Amino acid sequence: MAKGAPGKPAAGGVAPAQPLFRLRPLLTDENAAQAAETAQPDTAAAPTAAPIAVAEATPDASHATLSEDDEYAAAWAQADAQDAAEAADAAAAEAEPEAEDTATQPLFTDTGLSAPILQAIAEKGYLHPTPIQAQAIPVVLSGRDVMGVAQTGTGKTASFVLPMMDILSGSRARARMPRSLILEPTRELALQVAENFVLYGKHLKLNHALLIGGESMNEQKDALMKGVDVLIATPGRLMDMFERGGLLLTDCRVLVIDEADRMLDMGFIPDVEKIVSFLPATRQTLFFSATMAPEIRRLADAFLTNPKTITVSKSASVATTIVAGLALVAELDKREALRRLIRSEDVQNALIFCNRKRDVDVLYKSLTKHGFSVGALHGDMPQPTRFATLEKFKANEIRLLVCSDVAARGIDIGGLSHVFNFDVPHHAEDYVHRIGRTGRAGREGHAYTLATPEDRLAVEAIEKLTGHAIPRIAVGGLDPVEWSEGDSRKRRGRGGKPTGGRGESRRDTKPPRDEAAPAEARAPREERAPRPPREERTPREERTPREERGSREERAPREDRAPREERAPREARPPREDRGPRDRDRARPPRPERAAEAPRNEQPRVETRSAEPFRPMPYNERPRRYRDDDLGPSVTGFGDDIPAFMLLPKRAKRTHVQEHEQDEAA
Repeated sequence: MAKGAPGKPAAGGVAPAQPLFRLRPLLTDENAAQAAETAQPDTAAAPTAAPIAVAEATPDASHATLSEDDEYAAAWAQADAQDAAEAADAAAAEAEPEAEDTATQPLFTDTGLSAPILQAIAEKGYLHPTPIQAQAIPVVLSGRDVMGVAQTGTGKTASFVLPMMDILSGSRARARMPRSLILEPTRELALQVAENFVLYGKHLKLNHALLIGGESMNEQKDALMKGVDVLIATPGRLMDMFERGGLLLTDCRVLVIDEADRMLDMGFIPDVEKIVSFLPATRQTLFFSATMAPEIRRLADAFLTNPKTITVSKSASVATTIVAGLALVAELDKREALRRLIRSEDVQNALIFCNRKRDVDVLYKSLTKHGFSVGALHGDMPQPTRFATLEKFKANEIRLLVCSDVAARGIDIGGLSHVFNFDVPHHAEDYVHRIGRTGRAGREGHAYTLATPEDRLAVEAIEKLTGHAIPRIAVGGLDPVEWSEGDSRKRRGRGGKPTGGRGESRRDTKPPRDEAAPAEARAPREERAPRPPREERTPREERTPREERGSREERAPREDRAPREERAPREARPPREDRGPRDRDRARPPRPERAAEAPRNEQPRVETRSAEPFRPMPYNERPRRYRDDDLGPSVTGFGDDIPAFMLLPKRAKRTHVQEHEQDEAA
C-alpha cells in the first residue's frame, strides 16, 4: 500500500474508516492464491498493519477465520496497487502535454530585455510573455515602427512599456523636453500605464509624468521643469500645455499611440495629427489598437514608416476564455432580469455597462435600493470621485460598478468575474471592448447581454463582427418575447422618433402591405349582390294658385298749405357815439434815438472777474447739458485764446553760404 494515500493505513497508525459502498474483490480459489503471493512482502514488512486494516474495513468479521482475513487483506492490497498504478499513469499522461507546452513557450529572458527589467518581472512571478509581447518586444528593441492589432486582455500595455524603459535607460531628460510620449484616450488608461512604469521600472532611474484633465496644471508644469523621461498624456491636456509654452516635443524619440480606434470614436484624431506634426521626423512610432477600421489603417500609414505589423488574433475577436450569453427580455423587465442574473450567478465582482450617463445614474439608484453593493462611474463625475470609486472597486469594497464606455477600454481589474451589458452597444466594436474586461490572463469570465426586441439589428451587427452567434439564455420568472420586425431602437436627436418606450402601448403594429405581390396571389373579392331597383316616387301634389290681390285705392291729394307770413324788416341801428378809436389806430409816440456805438472789435474789454479765488462747482450742482442744447456757434481753431508759442516770429531760412560764413566767423 502506498504511504499516506487516502483511505489506506500509514505505517504505525490506524487508517481512517472506509466507505461502506466500496466493492471488495471477489475471492475465489485461483485469485486467493495469487493474492497471497502478491501480499507476502507487505505482510512481512508490516505484520501488524494488515489485521488492523482488515478489522476496520470489515466490522462484522466474527464469522470469518484468521486465514480468511489474510486472504481478504491480500485481495484488498492488490486492488489498491492497481488503482495507484492507474492514477500514476493518468497523471503522467496529463503532465506530458503540459511539459511539452511549457518547453515550447518563450521566456522573458529570450526577448532581449535588460537585467533590471527582468528582475522586476520575475518578482511579479511572470515567466512567459503573451503572444503579442513575445513578438513586439524584440521588434521595438531593434528600433523599428510597430503596428499591433490584438484583442483586449492580451498584454498590449506591457508590450511597449517594457522595451521603452530599456531604450530610455541610457540617458537623462532635459527640462520641459520629454524623451518619449504615450497618448491615451482616457484618464483611467493613462493612470494604468503609469502604474506599469512604477511596477516594472523600480530598478531603473527613470521618471514619468501625467498630463491629464482634472489635475492641477501648475503641479504638472513643475514636474515637466524637472525633466521627464516618459510623458503619459491625453490629447486635450497636452494641447493646452503646449499652447501655453510649458512643453517642447523636439527631443521626443519614441511615440506610442494606444487604443487608436477609441481615439477615433472620441474625436481625438485631429488633435493627434497636430501633436504628431510637433514631433521630430526621426522618431520611433508604436501604434496599437484592438480593431483595425479603414480610417485607422489610413492613420497608421500616415504616422508609421515601414512598420512591422503584428496581429495576434483576428481583429475584433472575443477571447476563448469568455462564456457569453444573450437574454431577450422586454424593455420594462430589464432591471428585474439583471437582478435575477446577479443573484443566480456566482458574481465576485462585475462591471455593468450602459449606453447613456443618465441610465448609469438611474440603474445605480435602483440597485442601491435593492440592497446591492454598487458604485457609479461616468464622464460627468468629478475626477477625484472617479478615482476614488475605481480604487474602491479594485479593493473589493464595491461588488458592482455601473459605468459607461469611459471604463470599457484598457482598464485592467484583476479577477473580474462578470460583465453585464445592460444596453446593447450602439457600435459593434464596443461590445468586444466591454466583455474584454473579463476572462483576462487565461482566467474564465462570463459576459451577459440584455437585449430588447428592438435591438435585433444591433445584435446581428455584433454577431457579424465577431463571426459567431451569441448563445441565448433564459431568465426564469419573466415572460418570453420575440424579435421585432424592424429596427425601432430609440434614437437621439430631432429626426429620430422613439418607439417602444415606457409611455407607449404594446399593441402589435400592423404589418406593411406587400404592394409587389402579384394579383394572382391575392384572394378574389366576393361578388356583391345586385342592388334592388328603386321604388318610384309618387308625384307631388299641385299647389293651389294664390288669390289675386285687389287694386290699391287711390290716395286723396294733399291739401295746399297756407303761405308763411312775411317778417317785418329790422329797424336801422343808430350809430354808437360812446365808442372811441381802436388801440391799433392810435398814434404811438416816437422812439428815442440811440447813441452811435463803436464797432464791436474796438469796444473796451470789461473786466467781469471777481476778486474771490476760483472754486470749481460740485459735480451734482453743475447744469446738465443735453444733446439738443444750443451752445452757440462752434469755435474755430483755438478761439480767442492763442498759445504763446504760435505768436513767435518765424525764423528766416539761411542759405549754405550764410552758414559757411557764420562757421568761419566762429
